Amino acid sequence: MEAKETLIKELLHKGEEYSKTSLELLKLKTLNKVAGVASTLFSRLLLVITIFFLVFILNITLALWLGDLLGKTYYGFLIIAAFYAVTTIILLSMHPRIKTSLSNTIITQILN
Repeated sequence: MEAKETLIKELLHKGEEYSKTSLELLKLKTLNKVAGVASTLFSRLLLVITIFFLVFILNITLALWLGDLLGKTYYGFLIIAAFYAVTTIILLSMHPRIKTSLSNTIITQILN
């Protein structure tokens, strides 16, 4: 009888150790995924900020150059603004497809 109790206690102890190990493994896998997603988002955010400033300065340069060609500085800025208005309308019409694509990318990143 005592051998059965010892066997049951040992089995319970091993089950407890297994569940603790499984939980720790799950925590580490989750941490790995979160760290991967966060680092990817952060590095891409830095890239986007850098590209934003590049495009911003190039737009001002282009607007001043176009304004100089057309004789009035504000004409260049008006042309650049019209370009971005058209671009905005196009992006708004494509919003559902862009959102779905970004969602799928994030989900894939998390699940892999």
